[in-house]
Amino acid sequence: MASSSKFLRRVSTSLNSIHNSRLLSSSSSSNSRIPLQQFKFDRPPCSSSLLYNDKHSRVCSRDFCSRTSNVDEVLSQGPAAVDYSALLQEDEFHKLADATIHDLLEKMEEYGDSVDIDGFDIDYGNQVLTVKFGSFGTYVLNKQTPNRQIWMSSPVSGPSRFDWDQSAEAWIYRRTKAKLLETLETEVQQLCGEPITLSKRAD
Repeated sequence: MASSSKFLRRVSTSLNSIHNSRLLSSSSSSNSRIPLQQFKFDRPPCSSSLLYNDKHSRVCSRDFCSRTSNVDEVLSQGPAAVDYSALLQEDEFHKLADATIHDLLEKMEEYGDSVDIDGFDIDYGNQVLTVKFGSFGTYVLNKQTPNRQIWMSSPVSGPSRFDWDQSAEAWIYRRTKAKLLETLETEVQQLCGEPITLSKRAD
């Protein structure tokens, strides 16, 4: 009987120790919790402030949302559409562009034979016409089928793109309204000092 009493006292003592340990652990844990409101949060780089509550931390930025919305709107618009119905048919474009470039090839060869220019050279390959006027510079002309244009790189006026104008029956640089053949006539004479006739003139 005495041994049973001792055993029960030991069990009771052990249970009390376990209970006290749990209470201490709980108390320590609760004391280590610091309310969210005690912290100071850095303000984000926008005009709106941060809003906090007990359940979630939310960031409200009117300016940022507005800027994002504007960007999304611009991106959703995409690139400007090309009105291909207003362009030349591809076979017609090739016919007009090839005739122009081949005529230039012949007339530039004749011009090169008539003037004395060191380093003069002319080449046509892969639908690209290259005319070298020695130290004066180099012209490059080529077709751009998707845009239905003739592109020209000039040592005088730089790069330009010419569209076919049906009413004028000429290749026109729409930014300046300059005609391709007349532009070349003016610039080549300016470079070499001798006139060249490329465009068809009315009698």
